[in-house]
Amino acid sequence: MRQYSLTHLSDAILLRDLLALVTRDRLITATLLAHIAEVDARKLYRPAGYPSMHAYCVEELHLSEDAASRRIQAARAARRFPSLFTALAEGRLHLTGVCLLAPHLTPETAEELIEVATHKRKSEIEESLAGRYPLPEMPSNIRVVMPEVSELPQHAPAPVGSAGLAPNGILNEHAPAHVEGTQVQCPPQNSQRFLVQLTISKDTRDKLRHAQALLSHAVPNGDVAQVLDRALDALIMQLEKRKLGATTRRLRRECSTSVNRPNLGARYVPAQVRRALWERDKGRCTFVSENGTRCKARRFLEFDHVDPVARGGKATVDRMRLRCRAHNQYEAERTFGAGFMNRKRQEARLAAAEGRTRPTKEQSEDVLAGLRVLGCKANEARRAVTLSEPIPGATLEERMRAALKVLSHG
Repeated sequence: MRQYSLTHLSDAILLRDLLALVTRDRLITATLLAHIAEVDARKLYRPAGYPSMHAYCVEELHLSEDAASRRIQAARAARRFPSLFTALAEGRLHLTGVCLLAPHLTPETAEELIEVATHKRKSEIEESLAGRYPLPEMPSNIRVVMPEVSELPQHAPAPVGSAGLAPNGILNEHAPAHVEGTQVQCPPQNSQRFLVQLTISKDTRDKLRHAQALLSHAVPNGDVAQVLDRALDALIMQLEKRKLGATTRRLRRECSTSVNRPNLGARYVPAQVRRALWERDKGRCTFVSENGTRCKARRFLEFDHVDPVARGGKATVDRMRLRCRAHNQYEAERTFGAGFMNRKRQEARLAAAEGRTRPTKEQSEDVLAGLRVLGCKANEARRAVTLSEPIPGATLEERMRAALKVLSHG
């Protein structure tokens, strides 16, 4: 085991070694950021089985979430402005300083800002940036601050804690969860609980109060945590129905008629296939790296054809899989080549910028497929597509919005 006791070193040698280690650490930090920047640019985290550079740094390199975020931000900034690497290696800038400068760096300002931040503390850099890039003024706000519990009158409500819960376990009369005279059952101290703190609009607060009123028989004390839990259950059920398709007789009817129907477009995935895929793949990206690491992504998932649609791929359970967006694109690049896919993306961006749209027939098929994915009945979807077709020069997104508007108005 390495010896970390340094009591045997003289003062002069200890200080000399410390300076040498700090100098080496700066060089290593700059080199580390250069490596992170290059791995990020090449997207090498994808073949390793991760959906993002941040996930790779946290799960593969075992950095903390905060350390990963700061290093990735600094690495991307330094890749754009290489003089940051030199400033870090020479000790003129620290990592925190690079992160503070990063949002403000441009080809015109980079060198000047680096010079201003040289050998400055975090607070000094923040002060300098505040003078150059002032934040918009915050609106004036005057609010009542509750006194300490010991200063409250005997019958006064206690200060509000999380979700309107006072320290004594009684809901405050001004809190959304108020039910006069009702005690809240406190959870066991060893139960796993999480604090969620956020600011909501008046409309959201009104919705919360309305939900509490509707749930007053099931949740008499109006406990916000219980209301939120029930709301999430309902939202998840609704979103799963939209994403995975219906589960009623309509789904069974669709099973026997929707596969390979020409008017739904080649990329349409029937509801029963989507549901089977989701259950089989456990709602998680299925990409596995060469060393056996499976991607953990559960966000931005897409239904991916094992055999590309351009080569005759069919939307069947055994020839489809769940992939996150990063690994879906990675698979396309492996199949068609990175250069080809980059050209296609560039063409799509140019087409969007210039307002060009695809042929009306193909666009209509895509709108129809999108409406079916959202759970619309076939006859209603076709009527909405027909009524939205006359819009001249409309993009696919505009056509979809128009069709949804038709459906919402019956």
